[in-house]
Amino acid sequence: MLRKTTRRIPPLLVAALLAGCAHYTPLPLAREATLAPTVAALDGADAATAIGSRLSISDVVTLALANNPDLRAARLRRGIAEGQATQAAILANPSLSGAFLPLLSGAGTVPAWNLGLAQDIKSLITYRARRRAAAASSRQVAADLVWQEWQVAGQARQIATDIMITERNRPIYVAAYELLARRNDKLERALAVRTVTLITVAPDRVALQAARTSLDALDQTLLAQRHQLNALLNLTPDAVVPLALAPDLPAFDPIAIRAGLSTLPARRPDLLALRLGYAAADEQLRVAILSQFPDLILGGSASSDNARVINGGPTAQIGLPVFDRNQGNIAVARATRAQLHADYAARIAGTTGTVGALLREYEQLAAQLAVARRDLPAARIAAARAQAAFGAANIDERGYVDLVSNRFAKEEEIMTLELALFDRQIALQTLVGDGLPTIDLPAEQAGTIR
Repeated sequence: MLRKTTRRIPPLLVAALLAGCAHYTPLPLAREATLAPTVAALDGADAATAIGSRLSISDVVTLALANNPDLRAARLRRGIAEGQATQAAILANPSLSGAFLPLLSGAGTVPAWNLGLAQDIKSLITYRARRRAAAASSRQVAADLVWQEWQVAGQARQIATDIMITERNRPIYVAAYELLARRNDKLERALAVRTVTLITVAPDRVALQAARTSLDALDQTLLAQRHQLNALLNLTPDAVVPLALAPDLPAFDPIAIRAGLSTLPARRPDLLALRLGYAAADEQLRVAILSQFPDLILGGSASSDNARVINGGPTAQIGLPVFDRNQGNIAVARATRAQLHADYAARIAGTTGTVGALLREYEQLAAQLAVARRDLPAARIAAARAQAAFGAANIDERGYVDLVSNRFAKEEEIMTLELALFDRQIALQTLVGDGLPTIDLPAEQAGTIR
């Protein structure tokens, strides 16, 4: 029985070693696009969404963060960084060497053998710095992912808001076109029976063509925005996304945004990612400096010759830094750290300037919108009076068309200013992260910039 048990030990040992090893499994590429046909088929779509309720801006952002294909790919990159951090936390394996030398000729009586065990000491010296660098790189990827989520959320907010505002104002374009079309039909019939001249009809034809061009351009823009939103949500181009009638953006406070610029570097993910990248580069420079010292391998060995004489003792192997003192890697590490230091300073300056510029543009657009809204009632009254006066033959055709067109032009101007104002607001809220995911930086990494 002892002999049978002894025979079973090697297979069991091999099986135990294989059980702890990674195994290959194939991962075939997709042969076709995996686009959702409806909003209800998206991840995160609840029962209310499935039955066709209108989506708010926050609903669109939630669906975009859960289904955007670029974000899904970016989240997998985090696993790569975590694997690199795991690898950096593992100590280098010792090396085992040995030889069995059968006796071929001579005065010996037995085969010779030798056995040695050694450990690379340099890998132990650089271990802590490599581990810190890998940890910072892993968190940098996480911060970059959050920044990418901010960008996707900002795009979802902007596209959905533009669609809502455009659809809300489309009836104005339709009304302008229909009014001018009806007027043009009457004039064309009158022109056919020669009760009016071509000079009388000309202003209506020009105004009708301009109204048609504006309506067609609006519909083209609206369709393109719909397609952009569907692509952002990983939907097929013909899928219908029912949106609310008005945007529900987070509360906007320009004063608070301006006051919070000083703390933005501690909150914005791209700036945190640059800080973590700088910390990783700083540790890589430490690794390069520590690696300039000679390679050192310590261990022990034992051997037996053909006459059964056994020897044993410590061993050491040291590299001679005659040519390579790691000066090239040190120069690269220094330059990388200096570049990241400059990139961080440039990003902070650019962020502060961009936020300040957008705030000033927002103030200008808000003032212009207030003026346009103030003038709109007068334009509407003038158009109504012109219509009545034209019916009573108290105003000519050109004056009537000009006053009616001015009313619709004023309403189109208000829509354009509203879109521009919302675009600035959404851009600012994306830059400062209002209502967006955050990332926390450990205290020991928060002070890594020197």
